Amino acid sequence: MSATVKQLRAFIAVARTHSLAEASAQLHISQPALSVAIRNLESAAGGPLFNRDSRQLVLTPEGREFLTRAEQLLHNWDQSLDAIQQRFRLQRGQLSLAVIPAFALNRLPALLAEFHRLHPQVNFALEDIVMERVIQAVQEGRAELGISFRPDDLEGLEFIPCDRDRFVAVLPPDHPLAGRKSLRWSDLATAPFIAMNRGSAVRRWTDEAFTQCGKPARLLCEANQLSTIGQLVKVGLGVSAVPSLCEPQMHDQGLKCLPLTTPVVAQEVGILAKGLGGLSATARAFLALVAADTGTA
Repeated sequence: MSATVKQLRAFIAVARTHSLAEASAQLHISQPALSVAIRNLESAAGGPLFNRDSRQLVLTPEGREFLTRAEQLLHNWDQSLDAIQQRFRLQRGQLSLAVIPAFALNRLPALLAEFHRLHPQVNFALEDIVMERVIQAVQEGRAELGISFRPDDLEGLEFIPCDRDRFVAVLPPDHPLAGRKSLRWSDLATAPFIAMNRGSAVRRWTDEAFTQCGKPARLLCEANQLSTIGQLVKVGLGVSAVPSLCEPQMHDQGLKCLPLTTPVVAQEVGILAKGLGGLSATARAFLALVAADTGTA
């Protein structure tokens, strides 16, 4: 039989006041209930904690020794309870995210700024990494939430869609194709093409699009980052195709972005998690913010 927090509070109150009446008033419980709590604690301890022969309730030697430990236990309990209550109230805590660079560069800053405005005591742990590593970070628990395109294989994770991204062509503003309203993938096959690295989801999707249009890409070079692709297009090395998430970044570099058709390549963007039922209060609040921002609430 072990002591309860209620019994510890009763014991400390009686030990400090030497009176059942005063202690019961402090704790807002009846004297009989207080007496039962003390007796149950003594039963768990294995012997009397108060000397009942005197007119006042005086601690036995064992009771005096236990009082110091009981006060420390109760202090630790109260601190721990307060800490977890603060986390549930979002007055403290950490939001750990793994995010694909296209989202981290263009959409995430505004979301984090709004989340910080609402919950200024919560800090962030952020990894901006490629899609494959986002999945790994969530699976391994380094990130509670991931933001990514929908993987072909969820590998036990849950995916909450929040947007749909459509690939766009990226060209220098003076390119012969830049004056059109939209382009086909076969149009991009007429110019040197700058692709994402082999093994990435973006590269797989662009390769599939060229296969479907019946014309292979004139591959010039590969890059590991979409931002690098933008720089290579900017200096006139070739053209490329990127998720529309990257449009603001490409426009900042002075590049032209045009819708791509035949085929239309569109992918869902959303949040990855190990399981929605086990998410922290912080992660649930961020999910709600993203849903409100994207209109998926």
